[in-house]
Amino acid sequence: MLTSRQKEILKLIVKEYIKLAHPVSSNLICDTLKCSSATVRNEMMALEELGLLEKTHTSSGRVPSEKGYRYYVDNLMELNELDQGDTYKLQTIFNNQQLAISDVVKQSLQIVSEMTNYTSIVLDEKSHENRLKEINVVPISDNEIVVVVITDKGYVNNKTIVIENVSLDEIKKTVKLINDLIVGTPIDEINSKLEFEIKPIIGKYVEQHEVLYNAFYDVFSDMTSKSINVVGKNNILKHKEFNDLDKVRNIFDTLDDEEKLLDIKESNNDINIYIGHENDLSEDVTIIKTNYKTDKDNGTIAIIGPKRMEYSRVVNLLDYIKRQIEGEKDGK
Repeated sequence: MLTSRQKEILKLIVKEYIKLAHPVSSNLICDTLKCSSATVRNEMMALEELGLLEKTHTSSGRVPSEKGYRYYVDNLMELNELDQGDTYKLQTIFNNQQLAISDVVKQSLQIVSEMTNYTSIVLDEKSHENRLKEINVVPISDNEIVVVVITDKGYVNNKTIVIENVSLDEIKKTVKLINDLIVGTPIDEINSKLEFEIKPIIGKYVEQHEVLYNAFYDVFSDMTSKSINVVGKNNILKHKEFNDLDKVRNIFDTLDDEEKLLDIKESNNDINIYIGHENDLSEDVTIIKTNYKTDKDNGTIAIIGPKRMEYSRVVNLLDYIKRQIEGEKDGK
């Protein structure tokens, strides 16, 4: 249990280190809190013994440890109102009625990345609540068709596919079979139904069934796959924590690894903070993330930066974006 003075000292050290990236000296704390240097040094030593502060080799000052950041986030962080400049830049995106939700998410995270100099990631996953309403095909050449998939939530997906040496009549038979048997199925369950309900019988109705089955299977696979969008990867280089070439290379390799990025998916509805060893991406970074969900889309939005991150600002930004995406204007 920390005393009120220890809390004030830890809070001040975290905020100063976030802002300046230099170890915080006892003199600065003395001037701010109007305490004697002996008192401050004793309190800093106590915080260090508790594992909340660390002493660097190059300075007599202290820096927060992972445990110190965690205590700050859980107990000391204050969430102030968003800066008007931040909300104004984001509002230009949310007010654009021509943008699809997926584009709103990506563009708003791009703005956040530019404002904060952190890296942003969007995992866009089509909602499990979308069910197939209808599938249509539009021929555009002898061997090309546009497959139009419509869901009950109004989501429309168009995909152009090439099918060699297959008649339009055969294609229409396949479409009729799909519409007759799997309309009403959740989008993310369609491929399972295609495999176990359509594949065993399609040969009875369609001559070139293997080509057509594979083509439509790929269409639905694309709809249910996660779209990964990474913005501001090079922002990592702007932070002094990442001046070690091997450390930067490891982080860049991770940000290029699709399998690892898929692990960022967040199922919890809150704004969640994972500091250093708490996240599966890299012990050298903090990840702040949340999920979002609308009638047509759902996914995860995440901000990645150094452990010396502007926690309050990033939490507020993600909360604002989440509420705008989900239609909760002004916190309603």
